[in-house]
Amino acid sequence: MGFGRTLLSAATWWNGATLNTRLWTWRKGTKVGQDEAGNVFYQNPDGSRRWVIYSGEAEASRVSPEWHGWLHHTWKEPPTERPIPKKAWEKPHLPNLTGTEAAYAPAGSIRRVDTKPREDYEAWSPE
Repeated sequence: MGFGRTLLSAATWWNGATLNTRLWTWRKGTKVGQDEAGNVFYQNPDGSRRWVIYSGEAEASRVSPEWHGWLHHTWKEPPTERPIPKKAWEKPHLPNLTGTEAAYAPAGSIRRVDTKPREDYEAWSPE
C-alpha cells in the first residue's frame, strides 16, 4: 500500500480501514480467512469480536452471506473451516448496485434509456 493510500485511509473510513483499525488488527487480530472479493476477516484471541478489512471501498454488501453469518455470530466456525453447502438454485453473490450505472431501473424510469417512445399515455399540452 502506498503512502498516499495510507494517508487517505487514516482520515477516511470509506477508503479502507482507518489507521486505528489497522493498529487494532495488528495488535489484537488473528486472520481467519479471505473471501473471493479479497476482503480479509479477523477475530480477537477469544473470538468475541469479529471484523472485516475490505479490499476496496468499505461497502457492507460486498460481504458474502457465508462470511456475514460468521461476522454476526450466526455460526461459530468460519466458512474456511466449515463451508456452507450451496444449493443448485443459488446465484453468485452480487454487491449492492444502488447508486451506480448498473442499478435496476424499472420500465418508465427517467434513468432508463428506452429505444422506443412510450405508447401507454398521451402527454397533455395546453391549447
